[in-house]
Amino acid sequence: MNWITPKSPEYDESRTLFNAMIDRRPAVIAPCSTPADVAEALQHAKDHGLAVAVRAGGHSVAGMSLNDGGLVVDVRPMKSISVDPESRTVKAGAGLTCGEFDRATQEHGLALTGGRVSTTGLAGFTLGGGSGWLERAFGFACDDLICVDLVTATGEQVTASAQENPELFWALHGGGGNFGIATSFTFGLHELGPSVHAGVMLWPGDAAAEVSRGYRELALTAPNQECATLVYLTAPPEPGIPPEMAGKMAVAVVYAYAGDATEGAEHAKPYRGLKPAVDLVAGTSYADFQCSLDDPPGKYNYWSADYHDELSDAALGVIIESARNLPGPSSQQLIAHWGGAVGGPAAATTPLLNRHASWVSHPFGLGDTPEGGQDAKAWVRQFRQDIAPFATGGVWLNFIGDEGQDRVRAAFGAENYARLARVKRDFDPENTFRGNQNILPAQQPPA
Repeated sequence: MNWITPKSPEYDESRTLFNAMIDRRPAVIAPCSTPADVAEALQHAKDHGLAVAVRAGGHSVAGMSLNDGGLVVDVRPMKSISVDPESRTVKAGAGLTCGEFDRATQEHGLALTGGRVSTTGLAGFTLGGGSGWLERAFGFACDDLICVDLVTATGEQVTASAQENPELFWALHGGGGNFGIATSFTFGLHELGPSVHAGVMLWPGDAAAEVSRGYRELALTAPNQECATLVYLTAPPEPGIPPEMAGKMAVAVVYAYAGDATEGAEHAKPYRGLKPAVDLVAGTSYADFQCSLDDPPGKYNYWSADYHDELSDAALGVIIESARNLPGPSSQQLIAHWGGAVGGPAAATTPLLNRHASWVSHPFGLGDTPEGGQDAKAWVRQFRQDIAPFATGGVWLNFIGDEGQDRVRAAFGAENYARLARVKRDFDPENTFRGNQNILPAQQPPA
């Protein structure tokens, strides 16, 4: 294996993450092309007493893809993908990004709920649940898992499926990287595209209250195929944006219809009835849409999230007021509408609690400098305080940084957390895989 150390010329590039706020220096980075490489890396970490982190896309906002002075298992070389269009299944290597996955499956008019940023790693995205634009239609990415191949803390190669290691398979539907290092995933796929009706509509900030209420009412009556997300942002100075809007607060609806593009255009008409100043929703390639809203790397990121059973006028007021004080031109406030397949039959078969929540608020703080990053953190924390009276207490762990054990437990609830802890005990009793939203191993039962 080509071990990467601080003396290697590629060291700095290999340790750079999406979030510039994270600057850590591992003792060694192990680029792994095979499960055997992963097992070798884990043995090296054990022999030298090194903490272990696992890196795929490197999008963990908390920097859990990296550590200081430890070993990083880098699965990015695992880029294989094989699509079977007849059975509508795919086997995908753990090193793929969501964008790479989308391009391959769209060659056959097939898709999975993918990340809202196409450079997100497929592995961390899926193991954390897999929330994306198409979740109301298709559910989370983890809902379509058929099996996962992974390497345990002892270097053993195991497969988890409904038939083989079923408790581990259940835990991998949102329990993160707590139980082993995934090397490949097999999914069932949905028919979609390659052409869809999708894109962004944009209104000036002074229309925020009217558009927000209109969006809320339209979203609540939408068919499951309609996936619309409300975003507050600073309008960029780009072609197509009215000059008087550029650099000022704006409100947007990100619209995607998970079905026939002509039907999607028909269902988008009520949003057009709100008279957007900019309408970029049109027939487009699904794979192109998936990467059209990517945030650039190198920003100083701090995010969080909360669940809401309803979006009252008072809650909208808090959200809009927060959006009027975005910390920097790249920050956003995002409101995702759940329901549909999110709260469907799969909700009872994963450890993720509160899948029946109707809404998710997701403050997305980005700064251009370290100081801007601290401003973003303060803004996010203030918003969470202000929105707390309207929140359920639930949380989506892939949306947040390191907010402590209480938040980890809130994602699963007491019963599911205890069950996850037993799986953790069975597959990682020494908590080797603790560089994540950590689930602590249950105590060994008495002999």
